[in-house]
Amino acid sequence: MKNKKNEKTENTVKEKQKGGIKKIFQKIGNTLKKRWLIDGTKTIILVAILIAIYIGVNILLQNIVLPEIDCTESKIYSLSQETKDKVGNIEKEINITLINYSNYISLINFVERYVEMNNHIKIEKIDDLSARTDLMQKYSLNATDSLIIIKSGENEKTVNQSELYTYDYSTGEQKDTTEEALTNAIMDVTTEEKPKIYFMSNHTAYSTQYFSTIMTAIQKDANEVETLDILAKGGIPTDCDCLVISTLKEDLTEQEKDKIIEYIKNGGKLLLMCGPNIANVDLSNFQKVLDEYGITIEKGVIFEGDTNHMVAGYPDFIIEQTQSNSLTNKLNMTINFCLVDAAKITFNQDKLEELKVENEILGTTSEKAYVRTNLTQNSATRTEQDGKEESCTIAAIATKTIDDKKSKLIIFGNELFAMDMQVQMNGYGMLTVDLYNNKDLILNSIAYLTERENTITIRKNSETVNYTVTEQQNTTIMTIIFTLPVVIIIAGIIIWQLRRRKK
Repeated sequence: MKNKKNEKTENTVKEKQKGGIKKIFQKIGNTLKKRWLIDGTKTIILVAILIAIYIGVNILLQNIVLPEIDCTESKIYSLSQETKDKVGNIEKEINITLINYSNYISLINFVERYVEMNNHIKIEKIDDLSARTDLMQKYSLNATDSLIIIKSGENEKTVNQSELYTYDYSTGEQKDTTEEALTNAIMDVTTEEKPKIYFMSNHTAYSTQYFSTIMTAIQKDANEVETLDILAKGGIPTDCDCLVISTLKEDLTEQEKDKIIEYIKNGGKLLLMCGPNIANVDLSNFQKVLDEYGITIEKGVIFEGDTNHMVAGYPDFIIEQTQSNSLTNKLNMTINFCLVDAAKITFNQDKLEELKVENEILGTTSEKAYVRTNLTQNSATRTEQDGKEESCTIAAIATKTIDDKKSKLIIFGNELFAMDMQVQMNGYGMLTVDLYNNKDLILNSIAYLTERENTITIRKNSETVNYTVTEQQNTTIMTIIFTLPVVIIIAGIIIWQLRRRKK
């Protein structure tokens, strides 16, 4: 009985609510009938007001420039704080020329962010390159080619479309590098003094010609790059901000060894890309350089036993991730790199404190990795002659304190990963430097060693989704936008005429 009584009460309340709503609509309808629709003049005024509001709102929305809000998680349409800090206060005149980018509205809008941030930056758009034969000849362009030119005074730098993106091979996502490319190009043309990077050219197993791609990339990253023969120069130049040494085929001379150690004690920076000593050459002088950091490069090539850490079918192509370290603290991505025929790197932990050296591991293999010294073995799996399975360090940072100076070193147990060495994978020819994020890793290493605060590395997820409406959906949208207001006006006129006849 109690439940029936409650249900009856609830039904009564609902009926009252419905009745109240009904009365409200009836009241509104009666008001329109009595005060507006009956009076033809007032109806015309009402229709005119509706039309005026409709037209006025459209004109207002067309003329008002509303601030754009970037709702994407990685802010792919906004300038980062790093760019604002570095570019915002530049007082030099900068001109950005966009050639054949009229169809890339998002890029044009992004470049305009730089103009809004700094009034010394100007944009020039060239959409008909056939009328500018001077540019076609200067930059070797076809009429349909795209190019971005950043110029300040006599300095200029070009950015190709391929430099506006890269890939995060850990997720397969495309990363937007537009801001990185544009900002570093602006810094390049406005920076008076650029870091000097020297590649040691003598005693090395491979000529510097094999490093042409990475040397060009380093130069484009607002650095000056030269080769160096220490004996010919009589030492390491005083303007050397970073010395790059790759795998040696013969030992350093006493003089070269002493000059490099002197460079270290003066706070010099080193990038070592040194693989295993396969030929078993006596490198005692070079080892004395490594001893300054308590480092040893072990003999033998590392083979990976975990298929998740190697290129399929190539156990000596080791895939490793770098994350949450000094090289990736500004990145919006995880860097995957691939070392080829890498050597195991060890630190003499007992001497690090005495040497005043601190180290940071950048990359290790899985625990299923092993070292092979007998390279005549063709087995793709571990044999009895191979070393035991263990995790091996393949990349690291070392910082040595000398009085009030700090010498920094980054070492990779391999140089092939940074070279123009072609390999065949699944029927495709690729350069090892282009495998995974190898090039990014080297560029970040140079930026870290040269303490380039104005060199930013920003990778943004390209999470844009292009939504294409169907023909039916497009018809519906157009009907709502354009037809509905007209229908309302016609309906108003018809009602007005009907009311007039009733009179």
